[in-house]
Amino acid sequence: MAEHEQRHGSHPDIVKRLKRAEGHLKSVIAMIETARPCLDVAQQLHAVEKAITNAKRTLIQDHLDHCLEDTLGALPRDRRQSFDEFKSITKYL
Repeated sequence: MAEHEQRHGSHPDIVKRLKRAEGHLKSVIAMIETARPCLDVAQQLHAVEKAITNAKRTLIQDHLDHCLEDTLGALPRDRRQSFDEFKSITKYL
């Protein structure tokens, strides 16, 4: 990672989400080791996946909102619409 990168306001939330995912993942491992029902394991795996997806989404949106937008600066209206559409579509990553 480059040293010049800044810590953004969303980073504490991202860390919190990833720690939640870490806790769920540890639970999944323990559940498999103790032969818990597959449905219970699948539910916990879903929670891990959701926490990581939310962390990723938050990071990408923050990057677009702060880093990329600051780099691009003010855009003409026709280009601004394309950029805004790009930001919106990233929610589906």
